[in-house]
Amino acid sequence: MVLPLGKQAADRPGADEHATLRFGAAWSDGAANAADARLALRAFLARGPHTVPVPIPATLAVDAELVVSELVTNAIRHAPGPCALILRLFRGQLAITVWDTSAEQPTVRKGDRFRVGGHGLRLVHTVSERVAVAPRARGKQITAFLRLAPSDHVSAGSGSGSGSGSGRSVLAAG
Repeated sequence: MVLPLGKQAADRPGADEHATLRFGAAWSDGAANAADARLALRAFLARGPHTVPVPIPATLAVDAELVVSELVTNAIRHAPGPCALILRLFRGQLAITVWDTSAEQPTVRKGDRFRVGGHGLRLVHTVSERVAVAPRARGKQITAFLRLAPSDHVSAGSGSGSGSGSGRSVLAAG
């Protein structure tokens, strides 16, 4: 069951280029599922054009669904207890944050076409501009940032990413 944490939108939709649309959902122990998280994301993105004056490309929606599915699924599989999803749409980007109760830092595994499973976090890094992991008093939060419009400085093979070759970076907050 999704328990809304809160929503905040600009008072004058479209009037402020720095307007932020926020949504949060929390699940109690064992209640989270990726399908509910994807439904929440779709509803959130449907509100985006009314608040943030940047178009939301269809490819971003597909990538965002992948990120939400993978991060929530990882929280369910690897962290006991409750978890939460926070979505923010602002300044030309979508931030997807998932909090869970595990303090263990996630590891991006090297691609292996013969391995079943274990590819999700690598996919998240591939479609995201950057990914940040931050410890919390109880557990950690992972935030994936997706750019609404293509960025000139993010291109395949450039930058010092996490080995994904996408030019995207991984940040660990301490």
